[in-house]
Amino acid sequence: MIALLKRIVTHPWLALAFRLYIGGLFVYAAMYKINYTAEFSETIASYRLVPYWAVNALAVFMPWTEIICGALLILGVRVKSAAAIITAMLGVFTLAIVVNLFRDAPISCGCFKTIEDPISWWTVLRDLSWIAMTLHVFRNDSAFQTDQLFLGKLGRIES
Repeated sequence: MIALLKRIVTHPWLALAFRLYIGGLFVYAAMYKINYTAEFSETIASYRLVPYWAVNALAVFMPWTEIICGALLILGVRVKSAAAIITAMLGVFTLAIVVNLFRDAPISCGCFKTIEDPISWWTVLRDLSWIAMTLHVFRNDSAFQTDQLFLGKLGRIES
């Protein structure tokens, strides 16, 4: 029973499903932030964790990092790098949410386009589950990685 459970949990198809889900999620989340940078910068400022001089730069660069890493996950290119960056971003997001929950700050998450998405402990649990998924992708993903297709062919050519 335990061997079956371990085989299911470490199966590359589960990592592929997580990879596509997290990749799509980050691309979706970034689209709104890119189109409405001013609103997103206000959301970042409302967390009161970033110096004001860095808010606008963060509001411009963070969504592009999200969309690039999400696209890399979907395409199966540089999966470990993209998963590591997304895991780090999710860790920072979760920490920022926890800090503001302890402050009792009535702010919205800023994760997606819904302005009426207040932070809560459910938001923390959701982010922690996404961290678990990205760590699973980092550790177990091997299905349909574009890198491996090209590197495998390159290795055969060199032989």
